[in-house]
Amino acid sequence: MSISTTVFSEPLFNFKLSHYHRVSSFHRLKPNPHSLSSSSLFSSINKHDSCSWTLKPPHKFVSPKFQTFATNTDTLESIQSSDVIFNQTHPINRIELVEGKVFVRLDQGEDLKNSELIVGCNLPGKWILHWGVSHVDDVGSEWDQPPCDMIPPGSVPIKDYAIETPLKKSSEGDAFPEVRIGLKASDDISAINFVLKDEETGAWYQHKGRDFKVPLVNDIKDDANIIGPKSGFDLGQGDIGQQISNAVLKSEATDDKVQDNNVESESPKVESSQVEGKNLLYLETDIPGDIFLHWGACRDDLRKWEAPPAPHPPETVAFKDTAFRTKLKSRGSGGGSSVQISLGEEFSGFLFVLKINGNTWLNNKGNDFYVPLSTSGSLTIGNIEDQSIVTKSEETSEDESNAEFTNEIINEIRSLVTGISSVKRRKTKSKEAQETILQEIERLAAEAYSIFRTSVPTFSPETIVESDVALEAESPELPPKVTSGTGTGYEIVCQGFNWESHKSGRWYMELKEKAAELASLGFTVIWLPPPTDSVSPEGYMPRDLYNLDSRYGTIDELKDVVKTFHKVGIKVLGDAVLNHRCAQKQNQNGIWNIFGGRLNWDDRAVVADDPHFQGRGNKSSGDNFHAAPNIDHSQDFVRNDIKEWLCWLREEIGYDGWRLDFVRGFWGGYVKDYMDATKPYFSVGEYWDSLSYTYGEMDHNQDAHRQRIVDWISAAGGSAGAFDVTTKGILHSALDRCEYWRLSDQQGKPPGVLGWWPSRAVTFIENHDTGSTQGHWRFPHEKEMQGYAYTLTHPGTPSVFFDHIFSRYKTEIEALLSIRKRNGINCRSTVKIHKAERDVYAAIIDEKVAMKIGPGHFEPPSDSQKWKSAWEGRDYKIWEEAS
Repeated sequence: MSISTTVFSEPLFNFKLSHYHRVSSFHRLKPNPHSLSSSSLFSSINKHDSCSWTLKPPHKFVSPKFQTFATNTDTLESIQSSDVIFNQTHPINRIELVEGKVFVRLDQGEDLKNSELIVGCNLPGKWILHWGVSHVDDVGSEWDQPPCDMIPPGSVPIKDYAIETPLKKSSEGDAFPEVRIGLKASDDISAINFVLKDEETGAWYQHKGRDFKVPLVNDIKDDANIIGPKSGFDLGQGDIGQQISNAVLKSEATDDKVQDNNVESESPKVESSQVEGKNLLYLETDIPGDIFLHWGACRDDLRKWEAPPAPHPPETVAFKDTAFRTKLKSRGSGGGSSVQISLGEEFSGFLFVLKINGNTWLNNKGNDFYVPLSTSGSLTIGNIEDQSIVTKSEETSEDESNAEFTNEIINEIRSLVTGISSVKRRKTKSKEAQETILQEIERLAAEAYSIFRTSVPTFSPETIVESDVALEAESPELPPKVTSGTGTGYEIVCQGFNWESHKSGRWYMELKEKAAELASLGFTVIWLPPPTDSVSPEGYMPRDLYNLDSRYGTIDELKDVVKTFHKVGIKVLGDAVLNHRCAQKQNQNGIWNIFGGRLNWDDRAVVADDPHFQGRGNKSSGDNFHAAPNIDHSQDFVRNDIKEWLCWLREEIGYDGWRLDFVRGFWGGYVKDYMDATKPYFSVGEYWDSLSYTYGEMDHNQDAHRQRIVDWISAAGGSAGAFDVTTKGILHSALDRCEYWRLSDQQGKPPGVLGWWPSRAVTFIENHDTGSTQGHWRFPHEKEMQGYAYTLTHPGTPSVFFDHIFSRYKTEIEALLSIRKRNGINCRSTVKIHKAERDVYAAIIDEKVAMKIGPGHFEPPSDSQKWKSAWEGRDYKIWEEAS
């Protein structure tokens, strides 16, 4: 059995800015075999503006490359200019196929009763067999763990439904690393299911998007992913290898780096000019095969696709009303292909993607390639220099490639439903029932795809613009636009409790007495503890959701404190624990999974893969919380009940928004549903997982960690922010180890969520879990004010812990809050990092506030503006622009 492998590059971004030989370089040192570069050049002598795009390989690679170039000059002199004012390197996912084999064999045992299944693989990598079994009476495609005597040595159980066994060579003479699984004729096992996992890359490899299945009995029904004969294997079956048609994804990286300087010998020749008010673009590539350019133009920063008027290149066909498709012309003996396109001055940008050999789309990490054009003698690079504006414009182009991807998703779902009637324990599903399931899956796929299109995926945040709300943030004369993910953008959150607050029994009344003082300090939002009846006194093990008499006070006292905060102008967040709920009754097996009160759910409301609570719902859409039944949000009755309960809390109690607990446990799309139903003023989710460490030391690059948080926000449609756990973790290492260089990422931006999506980042240094009496992840001792000097001067929405407000830090926190409000720092403010060295970090925010933390020296530059000291403390200092 052979299998083809797809190789693709990892993302790489490289930004270089210079003007009149003053250079500041930022690099993300993540290697990739192919990259797309853009450059904007300025010559102080010839006054030439240009923008070039080049696909170039790093050293030691012979790889395809692609280049476009747009200019309003009459010569090519500026291409050689050393005065580069903008240079950007983008990734290219160039796909290649390589051959390999997966070997499956069933050997007969010596006693004629037992047999052995052997699975091997000769593809490079550290392979793991992720496998489970199906029993004769099983329904559908669920896996079970095999009997203990069937599990090979060195295997690891995965929850309660699978086993992971590494592939190893039994002896030096073996051709393949393999796994041997013993089978007994007496076992009631109908099939072995497996997928392959590359331990080095973490990628999963399947058969046409489905599990591999090896049938062991004669009554397996038609199933698209069966390997070998569908009637099952005889004990003497022997070699059952056959071709598998799917492509296996495998990441390939190199230690070589893209050059920092010019692209002389690696760049193709470029010719461009402005003729009779036209922008001429010349594109060339050495990618082999038939290359089609799917292209259009746009008139503003919204980058909405538009089909330009004639003239058009040869072999150009119209696509709908918004784009063209042009086949690139072969360059003959020189190899590769090229095209020249003319656009009028009324357009501000050129948009395109590539299609290779009729089946592979090549784009800018999920986004369209964009070439800014010269308009009225000036070149505009969007908002690329605004380092804090990173969210996506609401208006996006309609790309045919995305429509094809949608069709592929739905077609794949259809194939998944095809084999829905396998051997069953229960009634055979009717054709109508299958069609109903199919329609529901298609609806969910369309919804998920819609969220994907409006999300912020793994591509560079520099290419995304948060247009209208960002402009509002810069225009104080306009009333701030309120959205649930940001509030007004000027919010400052107070966490109004700690881990011990329930012990007084009257916390609501104690907090009521501090409402006026908190308002005077500048807080605009307060986060209250969970209000419901709970097994745990702190409130995070909720039971009867409509019973709001808790250890913090009665429902009437809760209403009273909310009204008091409203009177002093502070919005109130309720702490909603939606991931799990404690049951009030046991089922027939003695498992606590029957709920009481007004929401008297049964075990259908519990996810099926929660190993402790025997749920009959669907599999979890997130990580399980093992202390209580995890709620299945895919059930319509569950979502409807939760929406009704949240709306009741808003109306009955007066909550203005939500702090959402443990959102890792369920899909962000459900959060969007809840936010759309309740229309909160402000909401924030707790997505807390571990950062990346190597041998106990935190890695400098935490992009993977913040990407997971950004992905959750994206799935929620931006309807909620998220606590910036990445920033907290990096501050820990930077301050505790005097490694302030950690506070700048490889692009010279803040390294947390606030560096990628600041308007949805809720920054904090401590809360009831990390600090207080729990102390799960306590901030470095005596460094708390450096932490607040960072979060209270930077973009994002800062949250301040109650214990710190009413402590010896109160005066310093009050001063920092005053500086933030006085200078209008908001969740979308801009940050320019001036120093990120061993002993000092310094930045200027909105060109109004300068700050530094760490024992090292920094003074804000005084050549273009004057500064005055605003506040200073132990190892930190703040300046304001002098009027």
